[in-house]
Amino acid sequence: MAMTDDSTDTDHEPSKNSSQKAALSEKPEKRNEAVEIVEGKVEKVSVSKHPEASIPKTELSLADIKRSQFRPIRWVVYLVILLIAIIGPYWIGRVFAVKHTAQIIKLLSPFAPQGVALVSWAVTVFALATFALSFVEAHSWLWRNLFLLLLAFEQLIAGVSLLKFKFWFSTYVMYGSSSALPNAANLGIIAALVAAGVYAILFVGLLIGIKKNSPLNVLTRSWASFLMYFVIEGIALLTVLFSGLLTAV
Repeated sequence: MAMTDDSTDTDHEPSKNSSQKAALSEKPEKRNEAVEIVEGKVEKVSVSKHPEASIPKTELSLADIKRSQFRPIRWVVYLVILLIAIIGPYWIGRVFAVKHTAQIIKLLSPFAPQGVALVSWAVTVFALATFALSFVEAHSWLWRNLFLLLLAFEQLIAGVSLLKFKFWFSTYVMYGSSSALPNAANLGIIAALVAAGVYAILFVGLLIGIKKNSPLNVLTRSWASFLMYFVIEGIALLTVLFSGLLTAV
């Protein structure tokens, strides 16, 4: 009479179960994805695997949250420093122009008018760029602080160059035959400001005139608008350098 060995069957069952668990564990986890339209293109994006929201429910609105994060003292201090950066360096520059005229002429004499115009233009352009970036990156104070530094430097140049309406009369009285250098600095600042005004008008016109489904809508994107800004500023600089304005005033 043949006898079956039941112990061998029961012995294999745990090994089979463990091998099946190992095989299941080796399978790659299924990614939780969804199809969405991102910048006009259909793409697959990863979504949260949590069945429940990880952020606790609250009765506060977004305005209440923003209001709780607002620090008025910090902004008051910043506005005071901003006023100082506008008034102080300009006043110091004018004092230097009046009381230390010979030293300023000696300091600027190694430079050509084109170089002076380029420096004042660049300082003004990047001051305006950091001002715009302080709104784009509103959570970061880096651009606001850089704006203060560049603004103070621009105001110092403007003070030394006696920037105002009909500045060429003041610079000629103060600097005499060397007035071409402060005149060049003033032209660099004015060119940058005029170009920024042209850019602002053009950008607002594009926002109003271009439809959302138009291919030209790409011009209103942040990277395209900044590129357009620097192109317009470059045209203004070239106009100052090569149009004869440096020798006309």
